[in-house]
Amino acid sequence: MSHTPGVRQAQKQKTRQALLDAALTLLEEQSLSSLGLREVTRAVGVAPTAFYRHFRSTADLGVALVEEVLGSLHPLIRTTVSTADDSDERIARAVDLIARHVAEYPAHVRFIARERHGGVQPVRAEIRAQLSRFAREVKAELAEDALAEGWSDDDLLMLAHLYVDQMLITASLFLEALEAPEAEREHVTRLATRQLRLISIGRRHWRE
Repeated sequence: MSHTPGVRQAQKQKTRQALLDAALTLLEEQSLSSLGLREVTRAVGVAPTAFYRHFRSTADLGVALVEEVLGSLHPLIRTTVSTADDSDERIARAVDLIARHVAEYPAHVRFIARERHGGVQPVRAEIRAQLSRFAREVKAELAEDALAEGWSDDDLLMLAHLYVDQMLITASLFLEALEAPEAEREHVTRLATRQLRLISIGRRHWRE
């Protein structure tokens, strides 16, 4: 009997994760604003009332999805925005990491790309808050680099946002080319590489 609360908690967490997974799958074909909770519970095989044991609304579920999805992107952004090396090799490695992440987690990237400017305000706000947190963390890393000498806090934060936004733009481009011919994916790779190189060149030559 002493293990019963733990078993119940594990089952509750399992059901919650199943609802999140089902919603993410359903959102590959529609926006969150059109998603009904009955669709989600039907996909999981639970009663609609069970939904409210985990989420207050579909918007609340969307916010939880943002936390989970951007949690998977967080290490990617930290890895690709390196202050230690601004070489072509580092940029090529960053672009390759993004391409592989998109291939492995297309539903994650599609969800953020669609809902970042979607119709559910709490989800838009959560995405904005999470990306701002990423930018502040990137800014802290950029501030440790010798190239940051003389930069204002505002300019460093602007640069950090440029990097974060570019990661998302690059991920969206690779998502669109996921099923495209190899030549189109190679075009995306070249374009993303040139865009990151342009940011790096601007960073080296920026003046107040």
